[in-house]
Amino acid sequence: MSANTTSATPSKASPKVPFKVPFWAQILAGLVLGVLLGWLARSQDVSWLVTTLEKVGSTFVGLLKLAVAPLVFFAILISITNLRKVNNAARLASRTLLWFMITSLIAVAIGLVIGLVTNPGAGTGLTPKDGAEPDHTGSWIDFLTGIVPTDVITPFTELNVLQIVFMAAVAGIAALQLGEKAKPILTLSESVLELLQKALWWVIRLAPLGTVGLIGNAIATYGWDLIGQYATFTADIYVGCAIVLFVVYPVLLGTVAKVSPLRFFKGAWPAIQLAFVSRSSVGTMPLTQKVTERLGVPKEYASFAVPFGATTKMDGCAAIYPAIAAIFVAQIFDIQLNVGDYLLIAFVSVVGSAATAGLTGATVMLTLTLSTLGLPMEGVGLLLAIDPILDMMRTATNVAGQVVAPVIVAAREKILDRDKFDAVASSPVEDRVVEDRVPASAAA
Repeated sequence: MSANTTSATPSKASPKVPFKVPFWAQILAGLVLGVLLGWLARSQDVSWLVTTLEKVGSTFVGLLKLAVAPLVFFAILISITNLRKVNNAARLASRTLLWFMITSLIAVAIGLVIGLVTNPGAGTGLTPKDGAEPDHTGSWIDFLTGIVPTDVITPFTELNVLQIVFMAAVAGIAALQLGEKAKPILTLSESVLELLQKALWWVIRLAPLGTVGLIGNAIATYGWDLIGQYATFTADIYVGCAIVLFVVYPVLLGTVAKVSPLRFFKGAWPAIQLAFVSRSSVGTMPLTQKVTERLGVPKEYASFAVPFGATTKMDGCAAIYPAIAAIFVAQIFDIQLNVGDYLLIAFVSVVGSAATAGLTGATVMLTLTLSTLGLPMEGVGLLLAIDPILDMMRTATNVAGQVVAPVIVAAREKILDRDKFDAVASSPVEDRVVEDRVPASAAA
């Protein structure tokens, strides 16, 4: 009997024996180390270190992007077919879209107010000749005609996420219409999606290392001088995103969903911090869905809302950023914007947000906004250098919004598991979510 007791004790305690650093601490350590290495590489002109940081960062982002095309296709396909398992699926879908639009309008309004108050283009020393027209620009014609692919291969090879979403939506609706006949395809699709998500979890575990490379390369390449030149504009983007992230979202959660904002952030923080580092909403999507489910949103609904949001819900990239950027470009080129222009910015932000497609950067959305307003495309060239630094905060805001909306909708439709939401505050969500482990008690 004593032998059995002795043997059982180590096995019960074994999961806690290895020294384990929390995931948030690993990310923070990566940020600090990246800044230090970036500063060292730039100040001492260490070319090999710059190259190493660039390779580490680009490899991490490349691994995330590797699974983007198939991940988006199968996630959207399965998310649409999963709606058949949810009561009032059409109502949930429409409410989700409605809250996407509401929060986007609030975000773009905040961006416009900040831009008008601070005048980000004034006193920069930049002139129109400093800009350069981008190689690729966006227009409404390109946006609308570009939704429908000409073949089924090119969208995957060229990573046209919008066309991939279109094909997945068509396939999902067709599968719903076929019913039982489509079951073998759906079973295979679910298995492929599980495989892709598992592989992406391994990449996510490399996020601390990727942080070192991405942050270090940004500092080594651009330094602090560039940030100083764009100080007002950079501050505007970060302040605008912070207001949406830490003021607007908590107010909506507290008043509309009637849940604790602190518990929300405890549950959603792993996805938010990974989005900050990776600068990819789609790359963060598996983690975003996981934290959304752990916050009490039903899995069937979360599997629809999160992939849908990862490709269309962009409060940072498609609302705050283009609003402030349009004002910045107009001031550099000495062009006066009127009330009608500001309304157009809001319209583009709500309708055209899918153009950002959840990938790193928001250049397409910016060119779409500038072309709609008739502003010079050379303005994009003024902002490309500073874009990686801005994109971190923008993407973190995007992903937070992609979790907020399903929580609000689930709460209002009375399908939110509030006990599960409240339990987040008393459990180590960060480590369990990132490692995708099942607690021992649940396994038992």
